[in-house]
Order: sequence, then C-alpha cells, then structure tokens
Amino acid sequence: MKIIIVGAGDVGHYLCQVLSEDGHSVTLIESSDVTADEVEENLDVRVIRGNGASAKYISMAGADSCDFFMAMTAHDQLNIVACALAHKLGAKTTIARVHDQIYSDNSIVNYQKYFDIDVLINPEALTAIDLAKHVRNPERVAIEDFARGQIELQELVITENAKVLGKPLKELALGSGIKICYLERRESLLVPTANTVLQAGDKITVIGTPEVLLSKRPLFSTESNSSSVRIVLYGATETAISIIRRLSNYRFKLRVIEPNLRKCKEVAESFPNVTVINGSATSLRLLEEEQIGSADYFIACTKDDEENVMTCLQAKKLGVKHVELVINKPDYEQVLQNISGFLNIEAASSPRRVTASEIQKLVTDKNFIVIGALRDSPIEFIELEVAENCPAQGKQIYELNLPPACIIAAIVGDNGAKVPGAKDVINVGERLVIILERANVKEVAAMFRDIGR
Repeated sequence: MKIIIVGAGDVGHYLCQVLSEDGHSVTLIESSDVTADEVEENLDVRVIRGNGASAKYISMAGADSCDFFMAMTAHDQLNIVACALAHKLGAKTTIARVHDQIYSDNSIVNYQKYFDIDVLINPEALTAIDLAKHVRNPERVAIEDFARGQIELQELVITENAKVLGKPLKELALGSGIKICYLERRESLLVPTANTVLQAGDKITVIGTPEVLLSKRPLFSTESNSSSVRIVLYGATETAISIIRRLSNYRFKLRVIEPNLRKCKEVAESFPNVTVINGSATSLRLLEEEQIGSADYFIACTKDDEENVMTCLQAKKLGVKHVELVINKPDYEQVLQNISGFLNIEAASSPRRVTASEIQKLVTDKNFIVIGALRDSPIEFIELEVAENCPAQGKQIYELNLPPACIIAAIVGDNGAKVPGAKDVINVGERLVIILERANVKEVAAMFRDIGR
C-alpha cells in the first residue's frame, strides 16, 4: 500500500521502519535535513525535504493516490492542517497524531469531522491505557481493550456464593454497557442465552465499558474488590494525566510527584481528588517521607528514561508492590524489555510501539481488521467500518442474519463507544467490534461492505 508519513521523530521514524519492513511503499516528508539524511541512509523510504503542512510538498509526495496519510510530528496543529490538506488533495485515509485532550472533546465542535480526519491518535493516551489496565484489573483477569480503551473484554471466573448463581441471565438485570459473550464450562465453549444459568467455576467472557465492568464485577465474584488501590505517578506528563483520567474510580487513590511547581498547580486545579507533591522522586528522602513504600503501584511517566528506571528501582526497594514505567528512547526499549523481569518491573510501555501497533491494525486493504482472538479457540475479534450501500445499513441488530456465535460487541460512533442491544440500528460510518468464529469472518465482513465494490 502507498503510505505518506509527515515527521520522523521517534514515532514517525519507527512507523517508517515497521511499515516499510511490512512491504508498504512509504514516503516521508521531513523538514530537518539531518533527520531526512538519517532516514534516507538507513531505511527503504522515499524522502521529501519540506514542510509537511504545505500543500506543495503533500502534493509532491503523491497524496492524490495514497492509501494512508499519517501526520506524526510533535505539533498537533501542524498534523491537523496536514491531514486536512491531504484529504482535500485525495488521500483515502488520514491519521493525525495529537497530544492535547481538547481535540477529543466534541461538546462544541467535533474536530475530527470538521477537519475531515479519519483517525485521531494520541500516543500518550495509548500508553496510559497500556499501563492503567494492569492497575484496573487483578492479576487473575485476562483483558483485551478495543476502540482505544473505550471498550474492554475480560475473562472472569464465577466464584462460590456469587450473586449471579442460580438465576437465568434474563433475571440478572445487568443493564446496558455490559454483555456476556461466551461461557466456558468443563472445557466446552458456549454462547449463553437468556435462559442460561451460571454455575460456580464457569469462566465467562464479558465485554463492556471499563467503568461498567468495574462496577459489575462483584456480581460474579465474592472476592473482596472494595479495598482502595494506592497509586503514585512520577511526572505530570500527558501520559500521567491520561492515567489519572483512566483511574477516576473512587477505588483508586492517586498521588503525583512532579518537580515543576507550575505543573503541580495545574494538576491540582484539574483534579482536586489527586494529591500533588512538588519534588523529585529521585530523592530517596522524599520517597521515605511520603511513605511511598506503602503504595500498591508506582508508575514513572517522565520523559527521562534514566529517571524512570532509577525511581522504579528505588520504589521497589522501599516496598511498592508493583512498578511500571514509560520508555521513551528507542535504544532502551529492547534492553528494558529483556531485563524487566530481573528488575521486577511489571510493565514497560513505549509511546512509539503502542502507536505503531494501533496503526498496523488500520493499514489493510480489507474492510475489516483482526484485533485479537479468544485464547485456545477459533473465536476472533474483528473491527470494521459500516460502508454506504452495505446490506446491513439502517437495520436493527436483531434483523441481521448473523451466523451462530456471532456477536456485535461494540459500536463506536461520534459520541464514543457502547455495547449495543438487539434494537440498536447499524449506521453508515460507525465502527463495529464483532466477535465470531474464524470461519465466518469473510461472510460477516461482506454484510458491512459497499455492495457496489
């Protein structure tokens, strides 16, 4: 496929590498001669030196015939302008990297629609999702996230004396925002019906919004889930702010350590329930005074990898149960991944890697992408966009002739993601997360494809 990338910073450079290695034809627009020379020497990428927000250079790169145009610089406004121009010049799909949360706020203007951008992607928010899921879910729970963290899939084991025992599912009144997709009982995988009665020891696969899943978990398990979880974040970065938003439930007690006083004030004003400490986590004295050792999680989110590693090691030595960190430098990634177990680091997440992983899912010439699979089974998760003139357009879900064991688990639209009911209508432009047997993928995907193509 023909791909144009604007900006060869850490994220853009890595995308050039992985997408060219995947066999795609990649063109880079880069304003820095030094960076452009480095890419040209080391990667199989065509390089154009110039301003990525200039119609002249976007046209030179071949936007009129490209399959994907990706603006990946560190400047939100430049990325948005570049994608808007590329769309006007004929790019089929545009992807803009953004940092500022205001571009996700659709309360006044939907920025994505207004500028005709197909995908807005935030590396820091994706990194936060990756780190926060370890905090939000006990170790016993297997978890996948879809729609950039708006929807989660979890596997839960029904415990003895759980509240759901002995009642058919239709009587449980689980409400909206959650759906039981599959039931594993004595090594058999079943699709539950309204009359299914859950038994102790059953393993269920549930999907829903993170908040609803968290609130409903006590119905399925009698294990205590009410105790608070104490989290310390080091560095008031975009990643830390995104983690705070992900952990807004009352169960999570958050503290932020930040050396910059101005940033401390900004966090305190934006999140009154978060304790903010002005100082550096590199100071052992500060960590001891603040009794950091009693925390459940310490997450180092600064832009300095050396500080992230050292503060995690200090926190672990003081008694913190779990430590996680952000890796910013490409050269450190492989080393830290290899020794994270030795250092007792539970999770190490890289903005460039999570971004590349998300984009690789989108770069396909099919009308669907495979985004996961249910372990040891023929069940896959796919994501697709509802096309104009497709057979499913305008129909309610119960009207679709879906094959057995096929579940529309989530609908992602302008107002976010939701778990649909049988009477929800399929609309053009929405993205669907569908769980189904691998053998039925092509048949189901065709229901949402333009019949004229």
